[in-house]
Amino acid sequence: MSSPENCPHCGASVPRRAKACPQCGADEHTGWSEAAEGATAADLGLPEEDFHYDEFVRREFGPRPLRPRGIHWVWWLVGLALVAVICFTWIL
Repeated sequence: MSSPENCPHCGASVPRRAKACPQCGADEHTGWSEAAEGATAADLGLPEEDFHYDEFVRREFGPRPLRPRGIHWVWWLVGLALVAVICFTWIL
């Protein structure tokens, strides 16, 4: 069953393909009925209207780690060691 255009319980506008009414929480399992009365968007785990994704990520995971630019000095040493090994084996 697809969601109705307007919730038959509270009359709120229901987004297309919504699983539940964002206003009262009525859904297809409750038959879009009064059994869902009292549920709010917060009860359903839906974000608030003023939800900012970037702020959420910063709050949950902290600041973004800074990555050094260019090739790390360890990789330069590995490259030089490989060149030295190749040159040494070619000479012998």
